[in-house]
Amino acid sequence: MQKAIILLYSLLFTYSCAGPQPDASTATETSERPPNILLLLADDLGYGELGCYGQEVIKTPVLDSLAGQGMLFTDFYAGNPVCAASRAVLLSGRSSGHNAVRGNKGLAEDGSWRRVALPPDHVTIAEMLRPRGYQTAMIGKWHLDVSYDLDTWAHSRGFDYSVQEQWSDKRDPGPRYDSPMEYINGLQDSVNYDLNQYDCQDEFRTDLALDYLDNKREADKPFFLFMSYRAPHGHEYEIGNKTLYAEHGWAEPERLHAAQITLLDREVGRLLNKLRELGELENTLVLFTSDNGPHTESGHHPEFFASNGQTQGYKRDVYEGGIRVPMLAYWAGRVPQGVVTDRVASGQDVLPTIAAAAGAKVPDGVDGISFLPVLLGEEQPLRDTLNWEFHKPGDNPRNFRQAARMGDFKAVRYGTNVAIEVYDLSKDIAEAYDIAAERPDLVARAERIFREERTATSAFPYGREVR
Repeated sequence: MQKAIILLYSLLFTYSCAGPQPDASTATETSERPPNILLLLADDLGYGELGCYGQEVIKTPVLDSLAGQGMLFTDFYAGNPVCAASRAVLLSGRSSGHNAVRGNKGLAEDGSWRRVALPPDHVTIAEMLRPRGYQTAMIGKWHLDVSYDLDTWAHSRGFDYSVQEQWSDKRDPGPRYDSPMEYINGLQDSVNYDLNQYDCQDEFRTDLALDYLDNKREADKPFFLFMSYRAPHGHEYEIGNKTLYAEHGWAEPERLHAAQITLLDREVGRLLNKLRELGELENTLVLFTSDNGPHTESGHHPEFFASNGQTQGYKRDVYEGGIRVPMLAYWAGRVPQGVVTDRVASGQDVLPTIAAAAGAKVPDGVDGISFLPVLLGEEQPLRDTLNWEFHKPGDNPRNFRQAARMGDFKAVRYGTNVAIEVYDLSKDIAEAYDIAAERPDLVARAERIFREERTATSAFPYGREVR
């Protein structure tokens, strides 16, 4: 049964001009045009790294305020536990088992592991919204292309305006892409920037978004803006702010991690304040989430800040810590204020939710279910299952990982000919007590889901035998 609990954060009533304070009283009951859509995606932000999700050390006043004046999901899941695969689910609405991208890299014909692009038949949110008259923009991390094929870049996948970086990939042929380099609509080397000018790279990305809102759109048309931030990803440590959290004496990787999150929070505030200044916030559906759980890279230890809350597992895990992520929703006058919902939802549900809000046609092949009724405080049937399939490069059989949520129960398997684990999340969110021996019915059901809720693909073959 769905529960809705009113948030009683005292800070929400004392929160000042440091960040946005969306005002539902300005909302209109009807609109002559569909709502604007602002999709905010953090990178490797853990379930427990926002104040509104229980974080006690890292400060996130803007996002905490957004939660208090919108809706917070306790049981929201990323589409996959790693960057590219999660984005593929988010932007296409196809589950990981039906998606062409199931890891950061797929298996090539020569046996190597290489990037896999989102194929044309996986219609993106932007491609879906353009026929509805939306202006579409993407700024930040795309990660759904192969670098040498511009047809796979964001500007070729429905975005009228895109500014994306190329990183962790090579030109074909040529050296690696230079990280402080951005590409506007695929024009190479079109934007270069000095990292020393900014507290963090996400400040630069927000500057680009503010310029887009001010100068690069038609004010009388709705827009879809996908802000694909990079914080707190492990390799984004070139931040100019050397004093934030310095008083704690933490190891530098931990200080930098916390600083990235607080600076990301600040940048979200700048963006929301710009929408208010332009008179657009009251007719904008805002969704904030993360692509997967917290990372263990660049010297950061997730347990230092309890980054995954009470869950176990991290980025690349299909335990709760790798896939359960924050989700905040705000829409003035439509989404009730200060509500916490335990409705189970996932990244694959974002596309159909946006489609419902915008009056757009859901593309073929979409697995997701709109959670707009939940946002509007209406009844909605419970979903039956959610499932995940993740492929980590390499020949270790445990690199093939599957999970399925079945009501309050969760099944997990790393490999194929190993025992399926089963957990009761209503009593054991940490997945510490395997009850598979007590519930053979759930083991059998999970096996069927793992085998049947997927399509075959050469880049991501089914399973590896555990030796």
